[in-house]
Amino acid sequence: MIRPERSKLASNWSLDPGITFLNHGSFGATPIQIMEEQSKLRIQLERDPVRFFEREFMPLMMESIGVASRFLNADPEGMAFVKNATEGVNTVMRSLELNEGDEVIVPNHSYQACWNAVDFATKRSGAKTVVVDLPFRVSNEEEIVNIILGAVTEKTVLALIDTVTSPTGLRMPFEELVSKLQSEGVDVLLDAAHGPGIVPLDLKKIDAAYCTGNFHKWICSPKGSAFLHIRSDRKDRIRPLSIGHGATFEGSEQERFEYEFGWPGTQDPTPWLCIPKSMEFLSSLVDGGWPSIIEKNKNLAIEGRKVICEALGTDPPVPESMVSSMAAVEMPGNGEVGAMSLEGDPFHNLLLDRYGIQVPVFPWKHHGKRYIRISAQLYNDIGEYEFLAEVLKERL
Repeated sequence: MIRPERSKLASNWSLDPGITFLNHGSFGATPIQIMEEQSKLRIQLERDPVRFFEREFMPLMMESIGVASRFLNADPEGMAFVKNATEGVNTVMRSLELNEGDEVIVPNHSYQACWNAVDFATKRSGAKTVVVDLPFRVSNEEEIVNIILGAVTEKTVLALIDTVTSPTGLRMPFEELVSKLQSEGVDVLLDAAHGPGIVPLDLKKIDAAYCTGNFHKWICSPKGSAFLHIRSDRKDRIRPLSIGHGATFEGSEQERFEYEFGWPGTQDPTPWLCIPKSMEFLSSLVDGGWPSIIEKNKNLAIEGRKVICEALGTDPPVPESMVSSMAAVEMPGNGEVGAMSLEGDPFHNLLLDRYGIQVPVFPWKHHGKRYIRISAQLYNDIGEYEFLAEVLKERL
């Protein structure tokens, strides 16, 4: 088999030409120009680290906060940076004072790390994690909405809701869920790990109590750049995971908030500072900017899903309205499905080691299924999914 070419835009990335890379969703991929920007910032930092952190860092960070807030239409005073969405979820769950008997809703499509954070908090406090069983195959968004709302009781205080689910690539009806849950007095922690750059996000309109998401995935900024947005009436409840100098900062409440989150201790802040450049650079690659990028990637994911479904002899599991830039399909076969492992699924490893295809295949024990999940980013081309389909036909 001849390895297919990537799109013409792929020259902006340093991806291995010997790999068909269909897994942008796991960790993203940073363009060459953004890596160069990060190198410049690191050199600036190391020329005089003390001056950088005393005089240059906070203004640069607040500039980045401003750009990120405008991109998400968010309140900049409620915006803070974290290293990843898992840290954002942990920050909220470790801060909230849950009471014995309180209930926290977690759909069974949730990212396991964030689900674990909920379990940690509920177990410690005597609260209860209420796992909502959602099928993988659904015919419309209302099925999802009705099942989750049906799990709400008078004891429900919080719900963890994804924008796009990681294991199953499902574009959740999160806008409607946030609105309806919060109208019943249930705060929503919106897990937008797959949010910025993959679905339209208007945080002021959505008005979730808490929202966290990654910029290093679909915005393509360097690894370790993510946000946590806290609604103004909830800011006094949330403290950073690392309690540092900001805890005794003698200033306004807003200044303390900025200092506590902005200075968790010595670390490399350049991923945060590259966010504006990343947003600007990717936007320049496609006429129409970010709305066009989101639409272009979604359409490619839908086409790629059709190719994979045909190869596997199955139908698309969810309507196109519930697809973003990722799409998952069940792998054929029955049998026991165990937990994920660091070694990776054997078929995933086969695809990578023998055919040079980087695509996730993983067991999801909560459904008793194994899924293959494709991603679509600007560097991908339909021929890459056709290449994967040929291999699937040959091996399965």
